Amino acid sequence: MALTGGTGFVGRRVIAQAVGHDWHIRALTRRAQPAEPNVNWLRGALDKLDSLVELMTGADVVLHVAGVVSAPDVAGFTAGNVAGTQAVLDAARAAGVRRFVHVSSLSAREPQLSAYGASKRAGEDLVRASDRDWTIVRPSGVYGPGDTEMRDMFRMAQMGLALLPPPGMVALVAVDDLARLLLALAERDGPRDVLEVDDGNPLSHADLARLIGDAVGRRVMPMHLPAGLLQLGARIDRRLRGAGAKLTPDRASYLAHPDWTADPARRPPPDLWEPRIDTARGLADTAAWYRAHRLL
Repeated sequence: MALTGGTGFVGRRVIAQAVGHDWHIRALTRRAQPAEPNVNWLRGALDKLDSLVELMTGADVVLHVAGVVSAPDVAGFTAGNVAGTQAVLDAARAAGVRRFVHVSSLSAREPQLSAYGASKRAGEDLVRASDRDWTIVRPSGVYGPGDTEMRDMFRMAQMGLALLPPPGMVALVAVDDLARLLLALAERDGPRDVLEVDDGNPLSHADLARLIGDAVGRRVMPMHLPAGLLQLGARIDRRLRGAGAKLTPDRASYLAHPDWTADPARRPPPDLWEPRIDTARGLADTAAWYRAHRLL
């Protein structure tokens, strides 16, 4: 299997599970990585076609996980999520790899809301128009041990507070469940379809905040912010933390949408995959990882 994004949060869990099931992985990296059994790290990047072709030579399937989740402008999202996807498709064609599993985002369902969502939707359009044997996966919010994107929510919960978007519904998916689905798709042909993935436990934002509070052992007070105030908070976060800001104006735009749960009609068929990690357990495991790494 050829893998992009192998050094990221999701990619690392894909590798851990794949190696445990005797997969042989060829993974792309920009910098040297520690040696791992059954993993062949290849130096390269999405904008270097030769390295992508080398990555895929001899592979049966490509799992395209790499992408840009935060960028200062539209060009940054386009380079990573559109041009990068086209380059991976071109390399797959050049190397003769027909099976193509593409990791998108639930935000692609509403591309008008954010530059990120628009870029993920444009990447999907390229995959759909290709002649590969493709499947597109749109995860909801991915979390779990090793993630740092949700750390601010856990830290705030420790103070008994949760600053939230306008009221709406959300569902998450544990990273280990997502990795298991991606490997199941890598093992079979099709479906040539767009799959939407969460853990099947839709929650209000307030209920999610309370579960995070339970995970850190605190009772939290949910406070919904109007969309305008959320945007102001994003600008303040960008001013204070620069490129390290978690709440960007682009992210604030799609967080304010009232429904980030998977469409039941687009869920993976049960004989392919079902989630195993419920939200409360997954959040508790994530909090434990934060504590173990002194991040809480």
